[in-house]
Amino acid sequence: MLQFLLQAVWLIPCYPLLGMVLSALWSPSIIRRTGPRPAGYVNLVATLIAFFHGIVAFFEVRQQPPVYESFPWLQVAGLDLSVSIEISAVTLAAIIIITGLNFLAQLYAVGYLEMDWGWARFFSLLALFEAGMCGLALCNSLFFSYILLEILTLGTYLIVGVWYNQSLVVTGARDAFLTKRVGDLFLLMGVLAIYPLAGTWNFNELAQWAKTATVDPTLIALLGLALMAGPMGKCAQFPLHLWLDEAMEGPLPGTILRNAVVVQTGAWILIKLSPVLMLSPFVQQAIVAVGAATAVGATLIAIAQIDIKRSVSYSVSAYMGLVFVAVGTQQIEAAYLLMLAHALSIALLVMSTGSIVLNSITQDLTQLGGLWSRRPVSGLSYLVGAAGLMALPPLGGFWAMLALADGLWPSRPGLFVLLLAVNALTAFSLTREFGLLFAGQPQPMAQRSPENIWAITLPMTVLAGFTLHLPLILQSLGLLPEWINLNQDLALLLIWSTLTGITIGAVLYVAQTIPKPIRLPGKPLQSFFANDFYTPKLYRSSVVFAVDLLSRLTDWIDRHIVDGAVNLVGFASIFSGETLKYGNVGQTRFYVLTILSGVVLLILLVSWPLFTSIWTQRLWPTP
Repeated sequence: MLQFLLQAVWLIPCYPLLGMVLSALWSPSIIRRTGPRPAGYVNLVATLIAFFHGIVAFFEVRQQPPVYESFPWLQVAGLDLSVSIEISAVTLAAIIIITGLNFLAQLYAVGYLEMDWGWARFFSLLALFEAGMCGLALCNSLFFSYILLEILTLGTYLIVGVWYNQSLVVTGARDAFLTKRVGDLFLLMGVLAIYPLAGTWNFNELAQWAKTATVDPTLIALLGLALMAGPMGKCAQFPLHLWLDEAMEGPLPGTILRNAVVVQTGAWILIKLSPVLMLSPFVQQAIVAVGAATAVGATLIAIAQIDIKRSVSYSVSAYMGLVFVAVGTQQIEAAYLLMLAHALSIALLVMSTGSIVLNSITQDLTQLGGLWSRRPVSGLSYLVGAAGLMALPPLGGFWAMLALADGLWPSRPGLFVLLLAVNALTAFSLTREFGLLFAGQPQPMAQRSPENIWAITLPMTVLAGFTLHLPLILQSLGLLPEWINLNQDLALLLIWSTLTGITIGAVLYVAQTIPKPIRLPGKPLQSFFANDFYTPKLYRSSVVFAVDLLSRLTDWIDRHIVDGAVNLVGFASIFSGETLKYGNVGQTRFYVLTILSGVVLLILLVSWPLFTSIWTQRLWPTP
């Protein structure tokens, strides 16, 4: 039985797909008597089956090397399109995280969307997310990974726009879709360009090719930048970061999965392609630069936000920036640890803040406060999630950042200093949010804000337990290093940076000794951070303006030149037809005259070069 489950790992993405199909039965036009709620329960069962299947298979392969299987799909003209999958401890661990978080998100949605009639559509889209990410985790082909990423992009658009009768939701879904398409377009160029060079799309074969490849530096740099653009968009990195903030307008249970694991799909592809990307030092430096700029910039923006959802979304971009730094410096194990710690902690943060937004009827931090006595479960969950994102021992974020710091310090001490700064700013930002939510006196919107029903509270407590026990889980799997073997000086510096950020945040926002609101020195600086470095205005004045101008120019050319030429042909046809109409008199001699006139005109046209030559010889005779 265990061997069968291991061999049938490819079935795991099929479970949520089956749940998605069955959910359609409870759409309003088919099954009406039961209401839409069974659609959620069907998906919960399908996700639970996928979760346990992944756990069983993981313990069977965790001590074994990766196994690659291929399923032929299309072979034509030398092109082999086979669906290749990788069965390994890493891929199955990713599946466990995806299915486990999706199960908790769906259970959370049962309570959060209790009065919503869009259950069938919403839960089917969550199942589409789950199936796409599980397939991406198993997929060993860059070509099919790109297809799965496109499915996830479509899923993001649909799940953000579930409440399609709200203008902000529709705008957020559109902006998320279009922003991702920018990175996807360049990624498609890279996918198509790499095949003639390497002769394969399989990740393991690309890694083998990269070991001995000799490619023109300019070509591999352009190829690497194209392949990097897709993950930049998926991970909401500068300058393709605005979509994540816009996507927060959708239902919050969908945000749990999107902020925790959907944004990590880009980092997953980046890690898989790292052997190819490292062929170009320029691309390597570009990955580090993008990650560093996003990590610092997004954290500073998060500090200046008063919308709790916006603040959390920019924290996601900042943490993904650290993952980019880890991949760019070839710290792959540290990147995996960062992704794991981030997935659990940010999901818990979204759950706890979403629980407050649900029955406080606001997400404005300035209208909340004093919730600690009223919302102890949400408050403790928030603290655990925030601690998991900082370098605070013994939680997962500490070990992940320590692994990254240990790799950065010998060769790139400047990046280590940047890591300390980002960690301190993150600690300050999360402490600020905690103080505005839970400390001080209750504001009018927080006077009546009790804990929510069990369907919302239970997933928070379960996820808080997993976040607290993550170090023990990693230790049982042999993934945590011994303390004696670590650079303890780096660990102490990370801890001090965390405590510095927490202390400053607590003095300003928890102690209530300084009047609110607290602003950065100088209104221009405050506005600069609060308005996202004016990136939206920059887009409107550059990209959007250029596209609008080009569209108007194209429209003018289409209307006046292309349509004008077509209209001219039509007018000429009408004129000639009308002219011929008056020539149909029914007299034979008139038709003969017309034919002779045409023949004479044709002879003159054919003989024109001859007449020209004779005329030239007469005017300028040859000596």
